[in-house]
Amino acid sequence: MNESRTSVVLSTFAAFVLQAVPLPSALEILRPPFAVLLVIFWSLTAPRVGGIALGFLTGLAIDVYQGVVLGQHALATALVAYIAIRQHLLVRTKPLLEQSLFVLALLLAWVAACWLIEAFTGSSTGDWTRWVTALTGAVIWPLLMIWGASRTTGTR
Repeated sequence: MNESRTSVVLSTFAAFVLQAVPLPSALEILRPPFAVLLVIFWSLTAPRVGGIALGFLTGLAIDVYQGVVLGQHALATALVAYIAIRQHLLVRTKPLLEQSLFVLALLLAWVAACWLIEAFTGSSTGDWTRWVTALTGAVIWPLLMIWGASRTTGTR
């Protein structure tokens, strides 16, 4: 996949906007972390273009938007991007179900890292619903991969 930095940045920005759109509280629980999913997507499909720097900057934008400890999401998202880049050759060849399980593990690691940082800094650690976003992110992963495949074949 030969992607330009512009398309990576624009798609990640669009995912960040999707993450920032207000939803009713019942639906807010189910909202997947779109920006983190796009960082994982670009780290797996174009690791030289999207990667740790993209993860760090996206996480920093999430920190600023949510008004939490600066660097909390940046560290967690950069960690997830690093793991995705290290495993990208193995994961890209797997079926969508196995990829979704890998993404579920990455998103659970992302939520756990954010939770640990909040616990260490004395911030509110939230409740059990924060873990639901990892599951919904893994559920929509096949749709994201289909979107990525349509970008390479030109069948948009």
